[in-house]
Amino acid sequence: MGAQSVRGLLPTSWRPRPAAFLPAAPTRYEGPTLAWWFAAAYLAIVTVRSVVHLLAPDGGAGSIATIDLSVAGGANIVALFGQWGAIQLLLALLLWVLLLRYRGLVPLVLLVFLVEPGLRDLAGQLKPIETVGTAPGAALNWAFVPVVGAMLWLSLCPAAGARGTRTGIGPR
Repeated sequence: MGAQSVRGLLPTSWRPRPAAFLPAAPTRYEGPTLAWWFAAAYLAIVTVRSVVHLLAPDGGAGSIATIDLSVAGGANIVALFGQWGAIQLLLALLLWVLLLRYRGLVPLVLLVFLVEPGLRDLAGQLKPIETVGTAPGAALNWAFVPVVGAMLWLSLCPAAGARGTRTGIGPR
């Protein structure tokens, strides 16, 4: 890996710029490419999860989230998971537009990723769901929070080689 290929991967300063959440030029991303690539990889997982909830026969409710669907109203649980998948997919598509077209909003996308598990946890506390086992989301969400937080911090720091947008993959 040459010096040119790692240029911009990490910040030139570790001091975050809060103004980067809503930049004056949203098509210009001035943060490290590592944060952009992380956001894209994380969003790919979110997109796949959305499609599974939308298209899986049980919406992932029984097969993934380990919810007992043999109870009265089990079909309604499946329907709600399918609708949840549709909303998740809509949000994922919107976030893809931000990552690919409005790259300067990478910190805002990462903030969404950081806040979302907390809001889902709050909803789960207010309206608990009984499961047979532990769903992957319940097990993994909190493991990703510190990583997403670190990437959010990173995305707010300036990096070398920030040059605005271009066509193709990756930030500029």
